[in-house]
Amino acid sequence: MLKKQFSDQELQQIIEEATIYMCACPAQVVVQIRGLRELFQYQLSCEIDPGNDPAVHQAIADVTVRAHAMMEDCLEQVLSMEGWDRATLQMPEGLRRKMSEAVERDV
Repeated sequence: MLKKQFSDQELQQIIEEATIYMCACPAQVVVQIRGLRELFQYQLSCEIDPGNDPAVHQAIADVTVRAHAMMEDCLEQVLSMEGWDRATLQMPEGLRRKMSEAVERDV
């Protein structure tokens, strides 16, 4: 099974927070995690179809599980290094200010 460090709701919160402050990197990692979750679910549905070779889909699902775990670990690292509040999944004030200032300079 696919173990999740982050719920779908938490992933959405990270994307929303990153979008507000134009900090794309955490959001890009989230996009990949979501894609891996979709791929995993797709493989499960293919695996049970009697017309398919279950070994093929199990092999893809197995690698997807490992890739998903690695990307979730990466997201945890990024959030930690940037100082995000893990309980609320809010970007730290200093990074928010830095991103806002960068946007203002570009305008």
